[in-house]
Amino acid sequence: MATTPQVEAQETAEHPAHSVLVFEDVSLRFNGPPVLEKVSFKVKPAETRILLGPAGVGKSVVLKLANGLLRPDSGRIFLFGQEITKMPEHKLLALRTLTGMVFQESALFDSLTVRDNVGYQLMERHLPVDEIDGRVREALRFVELEHTYDMLPASLSGGMRRRVAIARAIIDQPQFLLYDSPTGGLDPVTSTTIDELIIKERDVYKTPALLVTHRLQDAFTMATHRFDTEKGGVVPLPHGTTNPETTFLVLHEGKLIFDGSTEGLVTSADPFLKEFLA
Repeated sequence: MATTPQVEAQETAEHPAHSVLVFEDVSLRFNGPPVLEKVSFKVKPAETRILLGPAGVGKSVVLKLANGLLRPDSGRIFLFGQEITKMPEHKLLALRTLTGMVFQESALFDSLTVRDNVGYQLMERHLPVDEIDGRVREALRFVELEHTYDMLPASLSGGMRRRVAIARAIIDQPQFLLYDSPTGGLDPVTSTTIDELIIKERDVYKTPALLVTHRLQDAFTMATHRFDTEKGGVVPLPHGTTNPETTFLVLHEGKLIFDGSTEGLVTSADPFLKEFLA
């Protein structure tokens, strides 16, 4: 179905250093129609961008491009103010250490304990054992799984494995987070737990993030809730208000058809968006 782009106040990448991530007219195809066609957007400091769209539209591809795991056919991508479009792999590796990634299926090492999974990148840097242990426990405490320290992933539920993946992503205090369908395959109750952890990370650490999800409920929960430090939990925002730093992107047929606020998304007159949100 053809659709008219509904893009709110989209800017060009004139000053990419002012944003964590910039896509500028990015296009990519494999075999067949374009996966992405002239896609442009930004992720600013402390901003959480939620990427929506039908299955197979290229949402996960955007994450791989953002981390330099794929290269676009045309256009430019800036990460932390540096153009990564044609950057050599050894330079990309240094930038990736500043980015935390939560994979769709957790991607834990089955043969390693939770401690070694969460602390893997610290072990690779040969940090002192005591420092690794302390930081692993702190990250596990954040996701309320400190008791799993010596356990193997096979003994954990799907939701627990996803929480361990979040602990691994945040252990080194990343400057940017990428979430690939963090609630995919989970039941509604467990999905809510994961959503609340992401909200907690957003509001406590204020790490900018790009989050892919197919669950509208997850997306709107993040936009309409906040972490209350006094209560130690997630609470709804006042009726009719949303988090201004949690905004939306929508992909359809290879193009970015929406870039804007929660209010702009739910009030859009675009036929596809109305059907998608119904």
